[in-house]
Amino acid sequence: MKNVDTLKARDLYYMKLALEEARQALLGGEIPVGAVVTLGERVIGRGANRRAADDMPFAHAEMCAISEAGLAISRWRFDECTLYVTLEPCAMCAGAIMETRIPRVVFGARDPRRGAAGSLYDILRDPRIPHKCEVKGGIMAEESSRLLGEFFVRRRDSARRKGPV
Repeated sequence: MKNVDTLKARDLYYMKLALEEARQALLGGEIPVGAVVTLGERVIGRGANRRAADDMPFAHAEMCAISEAGLAISRWRFDECTLYVTLEPCAMCAGAIMETRIPRVVFGARDPRRGAAGSLYDILRDPRIPHKCEVKGGIMAEESSRLLGEFFVRRRDSARRKGPV
């Protein structure tokens, strides 16, 4: 039982760090998604959505965190890492997770429109893919959803203020 409690506490701790990244994205006008990659007890990569800031379509939080982690450990295989992300990964990010061999993904809110970890697709657990990935969703989902909701309310309000084009 103690191992389960320890794992739960660890998941909550690192998801809070991912939420900090998401808040930074929100402050920068980005869709508030944040991610961290851990190796044991150490954070080796952090990322927030940066698509608008960098004019890069691939600058999702997961991709940014995975890129930083690869530089930190000087390798492309993440066999002993965990990825924490505030929103269920999309198909592109799920592909990157599989390619880097991340064995465990913990996410907050589900994404019924684009989610590739069980909602729309289930790439991370597809039995046809040789790499196996443990997926744990719904960790701090309410907090993650609240940030996303805040972003989209702001976006709608801004569009209303500008009026018709």
